[in-house]
Amino acid sequence: MKARIKNYLSVTKKEWNGMVVLVILIALVLAAPYVYQVFRKDTTINFKDFDKAAAQLSKAGLQRSYPDNKAGSDDKIANPVMFAFNPNGLTVAQWKQLGLSEHQANVIKHFEAKGGKFYTKQDVEKIYGITTDDYQRLEPYINIPETGYIFKKAKPGKIIELNSADSAKLTALNGIGPSFALRIISYRGRLGGFYHKEQLKEIYGLDSLKYAAIKDQVSIDPYRVKKIAINIISFEQLRIFPYLGYKQVNAIIQYRVQHGNYTSLANMKNIAILDDGILRKIEPYLTFK
Repeated sequence: MKARIKNYLSVTKKEWNGMVVLVILIALVLAAPYVYQVFRKDTTINFKDFDKAAAQLSKAGLQRSYPDNKAGSDDKIANPVMFAFNPNGLTVAQWKQLGLSEHQANVIKHFEAKGGKFYTKQDVEKIYGITTDDYQRLEPYINIPETGYIFKKAKPGKIIELNSADSAKLTALNGIGPSFALRIISYRGRLGGFYHKEQLKEIYGLDSLKYAAIKDQVSIDPYRVKKIAINIISFEQLRIFPYLGYKQVNAIIQYRVQHGNYTSLANMKNIAILDDGILRKIEPYLTFK
């Protein structure tokens, strides 16, 4: 028994030499990092130069201007100067003085250029991009003269053309007040114009009863509709079109990238998520030039 155990635990000279070599190698591996530190000194990084370069880069970014960005900057002044104001006809500079950004002021001016007017304080809050905090700061200073805008209803038989009417004309329609006039103008802007009267029923809150009350007082001039140049329009521009969802807009743009320009509506039938119903709705708005 002892002899068997002794034979099992015995080590040959060859095995012993191998163990010695292995121990030496392990010792060398463990000692290598310390030897490396002794013979090599790390280069010290000069953070002053780095901070100076970063400061110059930051300053250059702050001074950078964007002359081609028509939307304007989103920056706001730190200390707005509040004063009583009529929001109708206020300049961009005055809106900025009241604490709005240039982008917000341009949205308001675009709304006015399309015929929009403010009839009540609440109309300011409905402008796209005006936050709750903005409105709460502005509301005590809004002063719209009560006699400035009298809602005269249209005389019997008078017809109002929807694609050219401003908000004042729209409030002359039976049952249409300032809020609905703003909604009609906003939706008309997203569409590019109305092709038929029934599109009014797509506007939030304008139900069948209200539509029945005004349909005989309005007309449509389809030649005033702004067409969508489908072969050059960008994703961001097409995204606001109310008849298309995010995925549908993306599919239209990607198909154009992969297959080239559209030549007719037939090309768009190859896009799986555009069914015949959608294609019929968007067809009057498309141009394939």
